[in-house]
Amino acid sequence: MEICRKISVVGMGYVGLPVAVAFGKYGKVIGFDINEDRIAELQSGVDKTNEVSPDELKNADIIYTSNPEELKQADFHIIAVPTPITDSKSPNMEPLLNASLTVGRQLKKGDIVVYESTVYPGATEEDCMPVLERESDLNCGSDFFIGYSPERINPGDKSHTFTSIKKVVSGQTTEILEIVASVYGSVIEAGVHKAPSIKVAEAAKVIENTQRDINIALMNELALIFDRLGIDTNDVLEAAGTKWNFLPFTPGLVGGHCIGIDPYYLTYKASKTGYIPDLILAGRQINDAIGNHIATQVVKHLIKSGVRVDQSVVTILGFTFKENVPDVRNTRVIDIISALKEYGIDVQIHDSVAENGESSNGHGISLLGFDELLAADAVIFAVPHAEYLSGGWDFITGLLKENQGVVFDVKGVLDRDAKPDGITLKRL
Repeated sequence: MEICRKISVVGMGYVGLPVAVAFGKYGKVIGFDINEDRIAELQSGVDKTNEVSPDELKNADIIYTSNPEELKQADFHIIAVPTPITDSKSPNMEPLLNASLTVGRQLKKGDIVVYESTVYPGATEEDCMPVLERESDLNCGSDFFIGYSPERINPGDKSHTFTSIKKVVSGQTTEILEIVASVYGSVIEAGVHKAPSIKVAEAAKVIENTQRDINIALMNELALIFDRLGIDTNDVLEAAGTKWNFLPFTPGLVGGHCIGIDPYYLTYKASKTGYIPDLILAGRQINDAIGNHIATQVVKHLIKSGVRVDQSVVTILGFTFKENVPDVRNTRVIDIISALKEYGIDVQIHDSVAENGESSNGHGISLLGFDELLAADAVIFAVPHAEYLSGGWDFITGLLKENQGVVFDVKGVLDRDAKPDGITLKRL
């Protein structure tokens, strides 16, 4: 298979690397990242995000570099950098604008720049394009062109991969749209969907995760209601799920780079038009409060058990934002930890996937090894990594004092019928 353009991918994270590897199977790709440690890691054939296997890295023709001048070798630049939010829940466009600056300084006539990062509608043309023009001293629409093709990578998912998910594409003109569609279509097995405009493609991406956020918020609110009614939420969802059109969402912590972040890009843009998106913001408020609810429930059961709260020990299993994924950025497990510490509880955290150094970055959290864990009064099973699941109840009870105490199973993955005597089990 021949790809009609020379590809560069800017950002070698959990989105950019799979993109580069897919194109690298058919031709040379420039894989750029400002993180020199990340570049060195990839050059050694290792991907610590576990999104790409060593064999896939080995078989892809990729030049990993932190030298921007290497981008001049390409004429089709894909930008896939993080788009986080600020402490005030506003879009933080700095990584994307810096990437635009870097690419802009290397642009040549005839180049195409395609953005994959999640943004609000209008960001590509209104915020990024002026940076490209300023830094390149070229005119967009005549000298170079832009497009947008939103990423749909699901970290840790080995079934829904870059090439097996239908790709939404858009371009500045009809001609550029066809080129963008052809380039992506050459590696995407599931095919492409041509959006009529860049703004439509941007909007489609941001509502995908906003929809999921609102649906999970509904489940979380139901869990809060059913807890007060003494009903197990999982039982209710199982019964309701027998109806053919009942949507299979479940309650839980909402972290990561997508569902817990993207809605704020849409609400920001909506507010600029004078519209306050009450439903979306209410969903975010509900989901962000779940960590505190879990902590409160554990404390209540400690008190009922006669344990002095300020002298208790609680073990939390899992700190990453998702099971079997090493990334701890925007993990909402931190909300549980913060709430428990306010009660004076000794909180100890173990994660079988995350690296301790990465976990401490930005959170002030140090992870403990199994041999460092004290016997606990309660265990919060926050992230069901495969290693934890394989241990079952024997593993969980072995972490408690005298094999007794409170267990909060956040995702409801433990077999309730096999629960040992002496264990108080709580679920959302």
